[in-house]
Amino acid sequence: MIFDLGLLAKIFAINLSYVTLNTIRFMLTMKGYRILAPLLSMVEIVIYVLGLSMVMNSLDNPLNLAAYALGYGAGIGIGIKIEDWLALGYTMITVMTQDVGSTMPNQLRDLGYGVSSYRANGRDGERLVLEILLTRKAERHLQNKVLEIDPKAFMVSYDPKYIHGGFWSKRVHLGK
Repeated sequence: MIFDLGLLAKIFAINLSYVTLNTIRFMLTMKGYRILAPLLSMVEIVIYVLGLSMVMNSLDNPLNLAAYALGYGAGIGIGIKIEDWLALGYTMITVMTQDVGSTMPNQLRDLGYGVSSYRANGRDGERLVLEILLTRKAERHLQNKVLEIDPKAFMVSYDPKYIHGGFWSKRVHLGK
């Protein structure tokens, strides 16, 4: 078994790059980026073939396979971090507060958020429910603002599959 640190570093770096791009491309595909995702996949497959060929040409060395596996795992982690940093797309946040007379809807509207609100009945009584569509980049800011207004507020967020009309109707499909 030959210990070639340069080859191990190349295999690791190539697979790290490949899987990072693969993770980002998958996220772009799920968000509907119909041009960018296929373009990225072309770069991704070239990198994949380079890395795989290096490992396949030296299967007698388990260190090469280990470098490949380590690059794969690290690539997933880095890809997820990059996707979180890019924060592509939109999210829908539902906020529930026990204060049915809360001024939270208007406070959030004054900050530029589109807020729909209605009253609902929970196990322990009436609640005020807010539905807020926003960019993923603004999600953390909104969560902090909601908790600043009502530290006991219940929040849940999810990715909308389909958006038509309303506050964001002219912005939602830009960039795809």
